[in-house]
Amino acid sequence: MPYIRIKAYPKDKAIKQKVAEAIYKVFMDNWGCRPDHVSISFEEVAPEDWDTQVEQAEILPMKDKMFILNGERLVK
Repeated sequence: MPYIRIKAYPKDKAIKQKVAEAIYKVFMDNWGCRPDHVSISFEEVAPEDWDTQVEQAEILPMKDKMFILNGERLVK
């Protein structure tokens, strides 16, 4: 706990590593969990597949649990 699964357009390994380190630091600074409890993964999704594989299949059905949706802050 926590397991952070990131779906995004393809990026190179260096960018993914930089983002993973930043997210890891945020959780260490704010979440109050042990370092050995954080897991982060990346799943690349091609831009042409985004709408069907992610937006329609995963994001919209979970809209009531979203804090930020397409840049809009839903939780204030």
